[in-house]
Amino acid sequence: MKKISPLSRLYMGIIFFFLYAPIIIMMAFSFNASSSTYQMDGFSGYWWVRMFHDNAAMDALKNTVILAIVTTVCSVLLGLLAAIGLFQTKNKLYKRSMMTVTNIPLMNPEIVTGISMMLLFVFAGTLVHKSEVLGFTTLLIAHVTFCLPYVILNVIPKLRQLDMNIYEAALDLGCKPFKAFMKVVLPEIMSGIITGAVMSFTLSLDDFIISYFTNGPSFQTLPIYIFSLTKKRVKPDMFALSTLMFGVILVLLVLMNIAQSRADKREEKRL
Repeated sequence: MKKISPLSRLYMGIIFFFLYAPIIIMMAFSFNASSSTYQMDGFSGYWWVRMFHDNAAMDALKNTVILAIVTTVCSVLLGLLAAIGLFQTKNKLYKRSMMTVTNIPLMNPEIVTGISMMLLFVFAGTLVHKSEVLGFTTLLIAHVTFCLPYVILNVIPKLRQLDMNIYEAALDLGCKPFKAFMKVVLPEIMSGIITGAVMSFTLSLDDFIISYFTNGPSFQTLPIYIFSLTKKRVKPDMFALSTLMFGVILVLLVLMNIAQSRADKREEKRL
């Protein structure tokens, strides 16, 4: 194994410092004893307590978690079906075209996606003579749209690694197709499903640009609520909110890496 040179370590240290120093400073100021955003006057949990007693912030947090969970469930179900359909498709041109279409939401700028979906929803609302069309439903459709490709692109590689002879053997032994899928295929691709689900949850949890254009006055997510606070004087309770979101996403990413590592070890043992 090649050793890492001290210069490379220094370079990586500088990169990580610039990446995470602002987040660490934000976390520290969320425990500031005063309302100052540029001078530490001691450590206190006052702003965290105030944040949890802020009804508007807690409602926005609840809305964000509900939206992320529903988005994850819908994305996993639709993405799993789409991945299986693309995997079993024999027409290479159709499969290649569908994979290209799947990659478009990943490459398309979020502001373009947000504006185009807002125009689509407003146009659909005029067709059904509904003035306030933007809300939870439009947010859900928008979030599923940009989360779905991540599920598909995480499940398809696992399907390609699967030995389909095992599935066919289960069918030959009298197992019904659905039961064979649940007993043979699903456990083998579960790591890809978990990875896609965690990515969908985290992306939905902290999305702002697309949510900003597709949400309505009746449903506000936490990133939009935090953005509304910046129009006033910034206080450390906003830092506490941001720290809370960062901590949740960090825990989910760590769990995803642990699940992926265990899946890789099981695959190595099986081979």
